[in-house]
Amino acid sequence: MHSPKKINIGLIQTVATEDLEQNTAAAVQHIRAAAEQGAQIVCLQELFRSQYFCFAEEHRHFSLAEPVPGATTALLQALAAELKVVIIASLFEQRAQGLHHNTAAVMDADGAYLGKYRKNHIPDDPGFYEKFYFAPGDTGYQVFNTKYARIGVLVCWDQWYPEAARITALMGAEVLFFPTAIGWDMNETSEAANKEQFEAWQTIQRSHAIANGVHVVAVNRTGIEHGTQFWGGSFVANPFGTVLYQAPHLEPAVHVQEIDLNLSGHYRTVWPFLRDRRIDTYQPVLNRWVDK
Repeated sequence: MHSPKKINIGLIQTVATEDLEQNTAAAVQHIRAAAEQGAQIVCLQELFRSQYFCFAEEHRHFSLAEPVPGATTALLQALAAELKVVIIASLFEQRAQGLHHNTAAVMDADGAYLGKYRKNHIPDDPGFYEKFYFAPGDTGYQVFNTKYARIGVLVCWDQWYPEAARITALMGAEVLFFPTAIGWDMNETSEAANKEQFEAWQTIQRSHAIANGVHVVAVNRTGIEHGTQFWGGSFVANPFGTVLYQAPHLEPAVHVQEIDLNLSGHYRTVWPFLRDRRIDTYQPVLNRWVDK
């Protein structure tokens, strides 16, 4: 058996305000708090600098966008170097005038900007009109060699797609991170329906952990915004899908969770799903639908 390769993961689940500077300052404060608790890799929620603006199609919200890298990544690079932590930050990227992406940037523990992943899967649902704001990602799936682990970062709607998790894991990611903004419609009064939605969200991500033999970290926001109760519930699952930690639904949380990266080797050996993949049979998955 390998000796443990333990690292500490920081999850920051917060309530966003309408003040970008206040949200950024709060994120810095929370990152410091996580670092004081021993965090080595810290993940912020999706689009942490603002409230979730995709509830409606309004041109004014494009003023929230910024270059990536840019001022926010520079701020977080300095913080990462000071605290010796890796920071994963989800940002509204302005790539050019009239061209925007939902982008996750990664800063290493020495302050280096390691790069970005642009969200591939863009939803368009009531209250989540992201296709109005974001062009689909064109970075391809990404892994980042940080000081503490080789990590993959996907964003929110990506979490429903086994292909995204599989490809990122096959690229060598030891941990999959999912910055997220998802919640309940407050007009939905059925507790059973709300419970079903949350459990589906968590189950699909736990399945990525199991299928790929990697830890999964999902970081969601909480609080009420524009008729949506973001359901929090940020969590960490081990490489066999066991939930090691789950945040409350309706309260902010700054949590540090220890994980052992060597568990991937254990579970992949005992449950050799990767060994038994029949890659020669998977061509149909590249079709939109298989017509008979």
